[in-house]
Amino acid sequence: MQEGNVTRQQKFVVFVRAFVLLIISVVLSPGVEAQMSQWDQVVSAAKKEGKVVVSIPPGAELRKSLKDVFEKRFAIELELVTGRGAALAKKIADEFRAGLRLTDVHTGGSAPIIYGLAGMLEPVEVQFILPEVKEAKHWWGGHMYVDNTKRYGYSFLAFVQDALWYNTDLVKPEELHAYDDLLHSKWQGKIGYSDPRRGGAGQGNWTFLWKTKGEEFLKKLVQQNLVIMGEERPLAEALVKGSLALTIGLDIDNFVSFVRAGLPIKPLPQLKDGIYPVTGSGALAVIKNPPHPNATKVFVNWLLSKEGQETYQSAIGEPTRRLDVDVPKEPYAVRPAREFMTVEQYHRLESHTEEKQESVRKPAIAAAQRLIK
Repeated sequence: MQEGNVTRQQKFVVFVRAFVLLIISVVLSPGVEAQMSQWDQVVSAAKKEGKVVVSIPPGAELRKSLKDVFEKRFAIELELVTGRGAALAKKIADEFRAGLRLTDVHTGGSAPIIYGLAGMLEPVEVQFILPEVKEAKHWWGGHMYVDNTKRYGYSFLAFVQDALWYNTDLVKPEELHAYDDLLHSKWQGKIGYSDPRRGGAGQGNWTFLWKTKGEEFLKKLVQQNLVIMGEERPLAEALVKGSLALTIGLDIDNFVSFVRAGLPIKPLPQLKDGIYPVTGSGALAVIKNPPHPNATKVFVNWLLSKEGQETYQSAIGEPTRRLDVDVPKEPYAVRPAREFMTVEQYHRLESHTEEKQESVRKPAIAAAQRLIK
């Protein structure tokens, strides 16, 4: 009798467990299965399309890494077009207006997307299929966009970088605690600046100074006989040779080979005036009516996945907002914004979104055009 009761109890426990599992599978599985079924169908259709065309920032390592990893993963050709963001956006826009649809996806800086491709883009989140991409919890700050509508320019990178580098034979770090220290007469003709009228890190730094220090400070800084150049390599070489003591607005890409060679240059420790975040080359846009719509979805989901962001970050050296991707470990590497500020501070200090382009960056550029002769 006791044995019979135990048997009935065991059967009841097994029944309850099975019932609970059945309920869970009924409640949860359809959504997951539907997502995976949709993903499989899209990947299959993408393979029939054969390729996806993406424009990206210049860089041999970025080009090779993206192509190798993506094509190995999906057996879909990744045709990459490289160049500066403004030039690529103009090329895509000219083709679009001529009725041509040759490019599927564009990645790069925010301004070319906001201004150069306005009215020619599809909402990015419509492309999202994979849960690890769709769910905002995987991203520091959730889903972020550079355009006012928060639909067309997805921002996937967020970092800070060393804006000032110095020649260790000519400068002692303790001489410079704040930007005001750059106005000392000893730095006359010894400071190189990446032309802020041109774009890039030079413009980002100038905008930060315009916002935090004011135009009068920038006027005094220019009067230090700044060596202002659009090409950054000569400025970096001048710093290494000692022709310049400091450079402003040049990032690690200009110095990495010199650092590895042990030459006398270093980034200046953070000044008390603070630091500003950027999205760098980390904005993504999908061209309206892309020629390879399914391959476009595959690429967007892969690029914003953990593997895609690891690949992009490693190749370009700019940190992702994905929380499950390890931060760069290289010396003097640019560093994730999340290590230096809160999300609220990020939104307050950035100058790359459309709102800040209009209210901060454009007036700062106008000041540069007035002050720099």
